[in-house]
Amino acid sequence: MKIVKDELIIDGIDKIILRQLMEDARKPILEIARKVGISGAAIHQRLRKLEKSGLITGSKFIIDPKVLGYRTQAFIGVYLDRAANNARAVRQLKDIPEVIECHYTTGNWSVLIKILCKNNEDLMNLLNKKIQAIDGVSRTETFISLDQQIDRQIKI
Repeated sequence: MKIVKDELIIDGIDKIILRQLMEDARKPILEIARKVGISGAAIHQRLRKLEKSGLITGSKFIIDPKVLGYRTQAFIGVYLDRAANNARAVRQLKDIPEVIECHYTTGNWSVLIKILCKNNEDLMNLLNKKIQAIDGVSRTETFISLDQQIDRQIKI
């Protein structure tokens, strides 16, 4: 692992380690070590360096929202009446648990949010009573996701 022109360059062993952990973050280190042909301590040392570099920012469990009854996923383009309202609007969006992502974007919208709701009725209530009630929101444009076709991280 080295940094060249502000870009982190990782070697083949690092790539194998990362691919193994991206496939299953709970994979035992010793299993990875056997596959790579180096010691478990060396794997730990490489992981610490990758964490210190900022490439690895943590690990997490992935919860299937459908199991909890969240069947409607949507993307909402939020139009704000003035750019000065962005920070305040985003703070209020953070208080809405159904909002799971928020992005400043180029183009027509001020921000694009991703939300999860139990159903379309909940989505309508969320739009009418919470999102469109935020001071500065002039209107929204909603796209309901029918099915997620691709879900992956960047290829290592």
